[in-house]
Order: sequence, then structure tokens, then C-alpha cells
Amino acid sequence: MMPAGKADFTAAAENLRKRGYAVTCFDTAKEAAEYLADAVRGKTVGFGGSVTLDEMGLYELLSQRNAVYWHRVIPEGRTRREIISAANSAQVYFSSVNGLAETGEIINIDGRGNRVSSILYGHEKVYLVAGENKLAPDYDSALYRARNVASPKNAKRLGRKTPCAVKGDRCYDCDSPERICCGLSVLWRPPEGAEFEVVLIGEPLGY
Repeated sequence: MMPAGKADFTAAAENLRKRGYAVTCFDTAKEAAEYLADAVRGKTVGFGGSVTLDEMGLYELLSQRNAVYWHRVIPEGRTRREIISAANSAQVYFSSVNGLAETGEIINIDGRGNRVSSILYGHEKVYLVAGENKLAPDYDSALYRARNVASPKNAKRLGRKTPCAVKGDRCYDCDSPERICCGLSVLWRPPEGAEFEVVLIGEPLGY
């Protein structure tokens, strides 16, 4: 098992800025949520699947002043596919991350692919929100965290019958039809054509 190690929050912010990201830091999720609600006022907003955003109450807050599309909230008369499509074409997109390296690499694992595809392309601005628990010292440990910490917890939350969800200890690289680890994205730098802002929060959020 790879040791967790300890990453430096300040160093992570500095390295992300060197790679071309805008970075904002907050002590609490409440402070971050209020900042984000003001920053995107009046924009159409798409959400990826995220326990972090849910714990922040961000959907409810942003919905007061924005049209927000999230496949966990399906309005009457609409389908999940329609909401995912609307999220993927929104002006602004929000996601958390599965692993964030102090050295600046950002890692996400996805099942359907809508989240990683939206992070990579299609929006005016992308916000990547991460609590302190997502931070790892380097790329290898961030990837390990994404595969062996975040993914098993998400599989269990979703009620999947996969070895990682049942045992809750690590990734088994299974061939289960219920596997949620179907695609991996690594950001070394912000993709061209959109603004990217990483929002770092000094408390644990999500998986």
C-alpha cells in the first residue's frame, strides 16, 4: 500500500498557478460557496457528479440566481440525458476532483464520461473544487488516491456490486459490469479555450 504522505496546501496553490490555473483558497466551504455564487451570477451552470458540491449546498445556492443543470435533480418533464446534455453545454461547469497533486496534476475518474469530458472541453469557465482531503504529495500518490480511496467510496455510495464497494479497501481493477472506473483524465495544464479556476478549501469535503 502506498503511504499517504503529507502535502502542502500553500505549495499546491503555488504550483497550480505556475501551471496556468487561477487559484482561490478558503478556510471553509461556506466561504467558498458564497464566493462562487457571486462569481457566476446570471450564468448557466452545469454540475458533474460530486459529493463535495453536494456537501457545500452549492446547487441550492446557485439555483437562486442561475439556471443550474445537474443530473441528480431532474425537473418534471425532462430526462436525465437532457439534463446531462444541458450541463455539458452550460457557460460554466463545476466539478470536484478525485486526486490533486501538490505538484499540480489534477486527476478524475468517471463512469459515464460526462464529467471528465466537460472538464476538458465545452465551457467558458471550469471550476474545480477540492477540500484538503483530496490533496496528495505527488502525481503517483494522487492517482493512487483517486483509484483506491475515492473510487471505492463512490462505488459503495452508488450501491454498486463491485469488489471495491463490497470490501471498501482498494481498487481491484475488476471487470464487473457495474464498474464505475471507466475513464481517467489527468490535467497537466488547463486545456486551451476556457478559463480554469481551482478552488481549494481548508477542510475535508467529499471522497
